[in-house]
Amino acid sequence: QVQLVESGGGLVEAGNFLRLSCAASGRTFSSLAMAWFRQAPGKEREFVAAIKWSGGNTYYAESVKGRSTISRENAKNTMYLQMNSLKREDTAVYYCAARSSRGVYLPFARWVYDYWGQGTQVTVSS
Repeated sequence: QVQLVESGGGLVEAGNFLRLSCAASGRTFSSLAMAWFRQAPGKEREFVAAIKWSGGNTYYAESVKGRSTISRENAKNTMYLQMNSLKREDTAVYYCAARSSRGVYLPFARWVYDYWGQGTQVTVSS
């Protein structure tokens, strides 16, 4: 089992930045990739960014590409998402996800991830 705890959410003005953290515990050595998803009220949970634990390959949704950076700190089993130039449409609950299963990896697909955190609220005001 892997436990995931997100932090760093809050209320921020549009144009500012935010850094989210996701701390993993438990059988963390089994994690092959981690990702951020978000869910706005009344909308489906959508992919934001992902990173492979080995190699560090990164993937981004078009909506955040160019103004967001996903990174990891292996020694701390922690993943980060730095989001700059925040927009009102970035308002959502942000979830951390981890994958330990092997096989074809589709970073943007919710179903490939085995573990999820409880989420952290990000609210962007104009």
